[in-house]
Amino acid sequence: MARALLSGFVMLLVLALPAVARAQQARQFNARSFALANGLQVVVIENHRAPIVTQMIWYKVGSADEHRGKTGLAHFLEHLMFKGTTETPPGAFSRLVEQNGGRENAFTTADYTAFYQNVASDRLELVMKLESERMTGLVLTDAVVLPERDVIVEERHTRIDNNPSALLNEQVNAALFLNHPYHNPVIGWENEMRRLTTADALAFYRRWYAPNNAVLVIGGDVTLERVRALAEKYYGPIPARPVPARNRAQEPRKVASTRVVMKSPRAGEPSWSCSYLAPSYTAGDRQYAYALQVLAEALGGGVTSRLYRTLVLQQGVALAAGAFYDPGALDLATFGFYATPKKGVAIADLEAAVEAVVKSALKDGLTQEEVDRAKRHMQQQAVYARDSLDGPARVVGAALATGRSLDDVETWPQHIGAVTLDEVNAAARLVIHDDIGVTGVLLPEPTS
Repeated sequence: MARALLSGFVMLLVLALPAVARAQQARQFNARSFALANGLQVVVIENHRAPIVTQMIWYKVGSADEHRGKTGLAHFLEHLMFKGTTETPPGAFSRLVEQNGGRENAFTTADYTAFYQNVASDRLELVMKLESERMTGLVLTDAVVLPERDVIVEERHTRIDNNPSALLNEQVNAALFLNHPYHNPVIGWENEMRRLTTADALAFYRRWYAPNNAVLVIGGDVTLERVRALAEKYYGPIPARPVPARNRAQEPRKVASTRVVMKSPRAGEPSWSCSYLAPSYTAGDRQYAYALQVLAEALGGGVTSRLYRTLVLQQGVALAAGAFYDPGALDLATFGFYATPKKGVAIADLEAAVEAVVKSALKDGLTQEEVDRAKRHMQQQAVYARDSLDGPARVVGAALATGRSLDDVETWPQHIGAVTLDEVNAAARLVIHDDIGVTGVLLPEPTS
């Protein structure tokens, strides 16, 4: 009898091992997190394939948190963060990273601002010291701020004003969001950018840049213990500060469609798009976010999607066609479709072809095969994402900076796998309505 009990115990143990392994594999990045006493959240994502590490610091502030009339300030401050601290003179930050074989940069969105460095793992302490210094030690004077203001204005000219597609997208976005600050471009409106001052930048810096309003993500060839020791040493002494609530104007109910048409001799080819307000992970009818992701993939996520197969491969009216949706916004997101006509195809004919595909999907629904294929592809992409050095850090940082949890990130593939056909079709009918969309048309024609 004892032998039978032992045999049964061994069998249970053997059966349990694969379940444990599956549970471990179910975690997307196997990230671990802790918090410092000053409120800084720290996440560690170990990846020992190469002796390289990435440090990313994410501040929970973006262009949508700017005061009215100060558009572009969040992005402007991102630039100014490289202008020197009480301990590091202007230019020294980037020079030290480069001298130590690393690379660094930063980016601003409507919801967060992030700074990162990729260096050899034995240089992690250096970049943690440098990054922690500029969290509160930034030194700004007119001598460094005003020339940099000219730089961001010129950046706007290059990236937006001289790019017809970017300029049209800016106008479409402004038409889609009537009241919410997502209406404004992240880089800012030029007339307001030119009036930004040193006092504006310092006030924004002191209002939002604090350890209790940030997330530190370290990925690569590190251990939790080493990161904890360095974080305590360099970030731990920085005191927490009161940070204002992110109270943003909300979007009213949309009751009319809008058509934005832009003609430009600089446009290389015509294009068409249609955008709709949609729920995100954290705003609106949030329960539809995962289903909308599957919908975007099934309808327009690649060469096997319904839009591409129908418009490009079968009908031959488009060079490209697809769908877009990113539920990562702190507030409402955007869902939509785009297409580029084949030479000789009129925009009106292309638009009618896209609408026919979408209306068919709304009326008859997607098929189980389309939904299953989309979910498989998305889950496969999630597996590949684990191999990247800074990819996981970007995914985790963006999620935590917009109010999601580490568990939300780690279990994303399971959430996608659980989406049903009925949920996808219901999500499509929730968001896509002809009478509230914003259509954007770019025509390569002279303006006069």
